[in-house]
Amino acid sequence: MKSGYSFRLRWWAIALATAGCAAGVLLGNWQTRRAEDKRAAVATEKRLELRGEFLERYTVLLDNKMNRGRPGYHVVQPLRLADGRHVLVNRGWVAAPLHREQLPHLRTPPGLHEIEGRVLEHFPRAYAPSGAKPEGRVWQNVELATFAVWSGLKLEPYVLEQHSPLADGLARNWPRADAGVEKHESYALQWYSLAALSAVLFFALSIRREHKPG
Repeated sequence: MKSGYSFRLRWWAIALATAGCAAGVLLGNWQTRRAEDKRAAVATEKRLELRGEFLERYTVLLDNKMNRGRPGYHVVQPLRLADGRHVLVNRGWVAAPLHREQLPHLRTPPGLHEIEGRVLEHFPRAYAPSGAKPEGRVWQNVELATFAVWSGLKLEPYVLEQHSPLADGLARNWPRADAGVEKHESYALQWYSLAALSAVLFFALSIRREHKPG
């Protein structure tokens, strides 16, 4: 008896390999694009330094913000500049009290301050029911148009994420714009590896060992 090998196409092997390769490549490309988008965000990041006074009476708390595993709020206040313009500022994070009905004690240093930070088009958005209107001081989302109507202030068409220190007790350990790039690259490599493995398994499952009379 002589042994040999033959290559036979099997429809189920073709289907599995095609699905595995397609999924691996598509998901790998998606993760790669996410990494590239974050690098681009760093390259185009704009920072700004403003001088003005915070308007404490228009304070809003952005709900459900975590900091090192602790629940809390982001403190949002308008900054009135010397020329009368107003810029909405995310001043930082404050811990939530133990009881939900209580609001945190906030310190707003009076007078003029030099505020430096990162310029953003808008605040991070959280899911909220369609048509929901903010009530009280705790909001799920802060939109420029909604805040302008609520406060009666004319706002600049951007928001500022404050990075400069201020004696207010707020935490400002913001994530970097490129945070997670390495994670996306690692995920992309795993998905591309799945595509390669699918191709290898296809060839392995298509080869059969045959015995021929010698």
